[in-house]
Amino acid sequence: MNDLADAEVFEDVLYRVSYKLDGTPAAGDTYKRRRRALNAALEHAVATGKLPENPLQRTRRKRVGSNDVVDRRVLVNAVQARQLLTSVSYVGSWDRCRGRRLVAFYAVLYYAGLRPAEAVGLRLSDCHLPEKGWGTLTLRETRPVSGKQWTDSGERHDRRGLKAREASSDRPVPIPPVLVAILRAHLKEFGTAKEGRVFGNERGGVVGSSTYWRVWEEAREYALPPERIDSPLAGRPYDLRHACITRWLNAGVPIAEVARRVGNSPEVIHRRYHGCIDGHEEAANAKITKALEEDGDTA
Repeated sequence: MNDLADAEVFEDVLYRVSYKLDGTPAAGDTYKRRRRALNAALEHAVATGKLPENPLQRTRRKRVGSNDVVDRRVLVNAVQARQLLTSVSYVGSWDRCRGRRLVAFYAVLYYAGLRPAEAVGLRLSDCHLPEKGWGTLTLRETRPVSGKQWTDSGERHDRRGLKAREASSDRPVPIPPVLVAILRAHLKEFGTAKEGRVFGNERGGVVGSSTYWRVWEEAREYALPPERIDSPLAGRPYDLRHACITRWLNAGVPIAEVARRVGNSPEVIHRRYHGCIDGHEEAANAKITKALEEDGDTA
């Protein structure tokens, strides 16, 4: 701790925070997250008398831009998404149902824009699934993988509130009839897991990230042509959420409403997905052309 009072040592710490282990620069959001964690640790050291002051407060904040714009190459179209969901059901032996248990899991990512950790924590009591028409998923918690040593409960999957919201707040998400039907079929076949969760492993426990990653990797090999398997197309389960958000934006759903449904700010949605929205350049050109015609400036 005393070494951190040395300006040269602390500058090296900040340098390490802004780079990955392989020596390449970390993403802007990664740097900001690490800096916040470092600041929390230093403030605790000051509060407990280990440091006289927080050395981070006297350093100039590094300006780091965010380059987390969604890559269009990861986005699946409707046909590819259906093929992938079908392929998930082929993963694993039929009696163990390893893949079939997760078809609806990936479907809520693609049709409702949920994060994987939100889908893991989804409970039957959070679902309104009418026989006809649209339903609703009311999200209340996430179950991210943190490791037993980092959770208060000693479980691998921590219990947390929704991202960027108060712990007691929820987020209702309307879901289309196709997803309602998928969830009703899933519950009819598999029932609920422990604690009333919609998705569970074969023992009724929490679905682990390693499980839904492995199943997804196998499903891609079934669904995609050989030359696309090594491509970024739907390389991660999370890319289904990206495809969902992009589809809503291209359908003309206002950015503020998309942001509300997926639990982001409008600024984040605009920054991350501006390169994935089709037709905006043509629409802008048409408006400019009309304005030029009205002003008599066209050739």
